[in-house]
Amino acid sequence: MADFAPELEPEEELNSVDTDITIVARLAAAIADGDAFLVKEILDDLHPADAADVLEQLTTEQVRQAAKLAPDAFTGELLSEMQWDIRDDVTELLEPKQIAEAIKELDSDDAALVLEELDDEAREQVLSEVSVEDRTLLEAQFEHDEETVGRLMQRDFVAAPEHWTVGDAIDHMRKAGEDLPDIFFDVYIVDAALKPMGAVPVSQLMRSKRETLLSNLMGELRIKIAPDVDQEEAAYLFEKYHLFSAPVVDEGGRLTGMLTIDDMVGVIQEENKEDLLALAGVNDAGLSDSVWDSVRSRAPWLLVNLATAILASGVIAIFEDALAAIVALAVLMPIVASMGGNAGTQSLTVAVRAIASRDLTAANARRVIIRETLTGLVNGVIFAVVMGLVAMIWFQNVSLAGVIALAMVINLVFAGLSGIAVPLILRKFGADPAVSSSVFVTTVTDVIGFFAFLGLAAIILL
Repeated sequence: MADFAPELEPEEELNSVDTDITIVARLAAAIADGDAFLVKEILDDLHPADAADVLEQLTTEQVRQAAKLAPDAFTGELLSEMQWDIRDDVTELLEPKQIAEAIKELDSDDAALVLEELDDEAREQVLSEVSVEDRTLLEAQFEHDEETVGRLMQRDFVAAPEHWTVGDAIDHMRKAGEDLPDIFFDVYIVDAALKPMGAVPVSQLMRSKRETLLSNLMGELRIKIAPDVDQEEAAYLFEKYHLFSAPVVDEGGRLTGMLTIDDMVGVIQEENKEDLLALAGVNDAGLSDSVWDSVRSRAPWLLVNLATAILASGVIAIFEDALAAIVALAVLMPIVASMGGNAGTQSLTVAVRAIASRDLTAANARRVIIRETLTGLVNGVIFAVVMGLVAMIWFQNVSLAGVIALAMVINLVFAGLSGIAVPLILRKFGADPAVSSSVFVTTVTDVIGFFAFLGLAAIILL
């Protein structure tokens, strides 16, 4: 088999990180010098995705200055690749006519992405600058809620009646030219009412003879997605059925658009990022955010954590007499709580990821809860032995060693149980497990850990 991999030129083999640093430095210098020509040249020479990455490493003021110096460099493709917060900073400096010109080169889904952060007045001004046909498509896009299929889908697609041949379809696409979607993988076969009957992959179309009927090539559509479906659900369907594209149909079953794999990759990355940030108790924040923006994003969850810490401290206060009598308890009790917190976080992370990927359902929840609880028990026994030996050597007290060993077992069992049960309970009540679970699990492990250790110490040692 022939190897078609291109040979890299020496300059293409440069480390990408070093190259980015060099480009960022050049762009920052050009902005500082007010060199509009060089700013545009640097951005134009980069792929839009690379240009977006470079801009995201600048300060907000530098990005805004770049937009003022070289507004023409901010093409539709570049705007669609930028993070929403940086794109918002740029679009508020561009004239409506410039934004309208930029989005003309984009598919409807990417154009909607650029426009959705604008306020209503600015969006209306931009829409007034585009053609009536494009305006109608974009306004239809904004009739749907954010993060739904209707907002994400492309309204340009390729469809053909079942009586067409391969030659008819190819000739039609050649005549359509620039009116075709930039990226598409299937030709949808529709009936007279524009209801999809099946699909022919473009790869199969190109391998078939011109006289072959499309009806003889079309495969069954695995799924048809409604516009009001959440984008996360659509991404799950793409992942489950290994799809490259899927038709979007209205209430009457008529074909109104399509989703493609490139859109779904972005959704999957976005949802994973949201889950990761939610577990840490922070909102989405860009590198260009100010200190105040970061504080506003994180302070509310820190306040919640403060309240749970006070609750745990209240448990400690109950046993202040025991702590005053045996100083070693104060030395050892953070170990029990810390081990429980780490074990709970492990179980919680597994649970949240399994819920998001639909691997954890009502059908197998009981088995997974038992598994995580037993895992906590086994880990508890293991580390009870380890910590018991450490405590006995450290404090020369067998009873104290037994207390911390038993408390370790109890807390790790509850850590495993709460790590899996809390997100399941929250999901049952309609809350997002990724957002709320960590606070509850940490509270459980702290309270149970302190109560078990100090309570057992008060009973056995005093």
